[in-house]
Amino acid sequence: MNTINHGWGMGFGWFIPLLIIALIFHLLHNKKRDKSEAQEILDKRYANGGIDKEEYEEKSKLLREQTLKG
Repeated sequence: MNTINHGWGMGFGWFIPLLIIALIFHLLHNKKRDKSEAQEILDKRYANGGIDKEEYEEKSKLLREQTLKG
């Protein structure tokens, strides 16, 4: 009998689950990063005087609400 494995089998059986886990991590990480980048931009606009305190607080509140929903 021939015992040589000619398929993907045991040699690469770990590759697909690892690839799926990496993809899920990447998607979740990018979602969090996008939210924090929006807050960073808002912080910079407020610090540079581009928006007043009321507008900053309103937009910051909206970002927090979106983060809780998403």
